Amino acid sequence: MNVLVVGGAGYIGSHCVRQLLAAGHQPVVLDNLVFGHRAAVPKDVPFYSVNLGNESEVGKIFKKEKIEVVMHFAAYAYVGESVTDPLKYYFNNVAAPLHLLRCMLGFGVKKFVLSSTCATYGVPSAMPIVETTPQVPINPYGQTKLDLENALKALAHAHGFSFAAFRYFNAAGAAEDGTIGEDHAPEMHLIPGAIGAATGQRPALQVFGTDYPTPDGTCLRDYVHVDDISRAHIAVFKQLEQPGAAHFYNLGTGKPTSVLEVIRAIEKVTGKTVPYTTAPRRAGDPPALYADSTKAKTELGWETKFNDIESIVASAWKWHSAHPKGYDDRKK
Repeated sequence: MNVLVVGGAGYIGSHCVRQLLAAGHQPVVLDNLVFGHRAAVPKDVPFYSVNLGNESEVGKIFKKEKIEVVMHFAAYAYVGESVTDPLKYYFNNVAAPLHLLRCMLGFGVKKFVLSSTCATYGVPSAMPIVETTPQVPINPYGQTKLDLENALKALAHAHGFSFAAFRYFNAAGAAEDGTIGEDHAPEMHLIPGAIGAATGQRPALQVFGTDYPTPDGTCLRDYVHVDDISRAHIAVFKQLEQPGAAHFYNLGTGKPTSVLEVIRAIEKVTGKTVPYTTAPRRAGDPPALYADSTKAKTELGWETKFNDIESIVASAWKWHSAHPKGYDDRKK
């Protein structure tokens, strides 16, 4: 199928583009490169640098490329920034995709795959998190993702629009061949931050909170490989054949890993020491977040290839050791 990958030059989107090609589909990338990297997209994949709010220009892409399904990875995702600048997040994460959805309806394209987040659940009262866990976001980032999920449900009811929303946890790792990986600015994710600290590319890591009710006192999180996430987005295509289908899936390994366990895995894989300091807990950080992905496994036949933190870290290290400056394309 011809698949428009919005945000296809970003971290998860670019890995999904590679997986689409491997599965025999034709990806088309739309990315304004605010956070994405042109070098992350294969040169033979059609690429458009267009803003979603420009429905006229987006419509030209649908017409020229004969788009059949859309994947959306173009949200802003810094929780702290969403608190201090909520309008930025509402315009980009809600308003912009609404323009895209209206454009889709205009061209009769009614299949959509959303990159959502476990942040829609807020602070769950029980673990592991299932799809029916109450969604009570505690920050604008999570709220904007939930708002878009709700808009999709309304479209499914009103227009026979079919969609799947994947709520995943901590995306991590890099392509197995080391050609693409994680390069954010600023970098807020634990694994690249710790690897950068170990190699001297970044300051010493800060570990926020060592007094949580967990085995070693640090937060527990569910790290799931970016390629495993990407494969789920493709496996769901068959579920979108039924008009008005609305699907929600958690994606995670179900095996939580603590911050200190991640640090030890990085030290084992790299042979380097990760310098770190400790700091007080951050507001809103739950002690543990991990997924029950039974639904994705049952309905999609989805299985994780990377089942332990060391294999995920090893793939990240392959990328970071070969690309110490990431894509090295930051605007001067």
